[in-house]
Amino acid sequence: MKTLITGTAGFIGFHLANRLLNEGNIVIGIDMINDYYDVRIKNKRNEVLLENPNYHFYKQDFSDFKKLDEIIKKEKPELIIHLAAQAGVRYSLTNPWAYAHSNYLGTLNIFESAKLNNIKRVLFASSSSVYGNNKKSPFSETDRTDTQISLYAASKKANEVLAHSYHHLYGIETAGLRFFTVYGRYGRPDLALFKFTKNILQDKEIEVYNNGEMGRDFTYVDDIVSGIIGIINKEDLKYELYNLGGDNPVTLMKFIELIENHLGKKAKIKFLPMQPGDVKETYADISKARTDVGYEPKTKIEEGIKIFCDWFVENKDWLLELEDGKQ
Repeated sequence: MKTLITGTAGFIGFHLANRLLNEGNIVIGIDMINDYYDVRIKNKRNEVLLENPNYHFYKQDFSDFKKLDEIIKKEKPELIIHLAAQAGVRYSLTNPWAYAHSNYLGTLNIFESAKLNNIKRVLFASSSSVYGNNKKSPFSETDRTDTQISLYAASKKANEVLAHSYHHLYGIETAGLRFFTVYGRYGRPDLALFKFTKNILQDKEIEVYNNGEMGRDFTYVDDIVSGIIGIINKEDLKYELYNLGGDNPVTLMKFIELIENHLGKKAKIKFLPMQPGDVKETYADISKARTDVGYEPKTKIEEGIKIFCDWFVENKDWLLELEDGKQ
């Protein structure tokens, strides 16, 4: 199969592309490799993929419709998986234009080019953040999602609405992938696990919001990839939304304790108040993905954090040099 993936130098895109390539598929990668977080880890991911001759990479801003459409016309993929996006909740409060440019205009371009090139299936990254401050737990795809509390979340909800319009008007088979706090090897330097591990190893303070009274449905990246592949292989896809979570929320303080245990060092904690745009807890109801595509997260949080910490320590010479993302 020939699959076009946007964001292959990104965290989830890299792991998905690597899995598809290892299974003998052809992957067309598009990534602008922006500097929201340190490009050195993006280039490292891309270098791994470039070792496979079935990986064809284009460094391109997909918000440029003409250039994007030229690539899609040339490569003729059977499937598009749109994972590239401007990430970050807090950064969306200081630079909302970046989210309109990448997350909305870029997604519009993907669907419009798919329509023009007769590509029948497009999967796209959404986020658990679309649930906002949902009072019901766990979060279900049938819950209302019209009260987002960050501009990042609003851009992801807009993508879901846009995708539905293209499905209704042009019959494009599509699914929005609502990811819940993904972590793992080659993870983003701006996310908690990376920052906590890095700072603990360097004897620096870690910043813990809402006095640690937060919970997240942490999801190991290999489980996310398995869920995406299940949706790729689903035969009767129309317009769907799927929660892809770990099915086992963990408190932030327990999360920190597990990192401390695997590193053998105690964290120096600086407690801070809740930040604008953050939600107190996320927890995915994954029954729909479990029923429809056999999604079953297998990696327990203890195992996943150990894998990450072992990888970080093994590669700390270059990982400790990486800068955090923009805030």
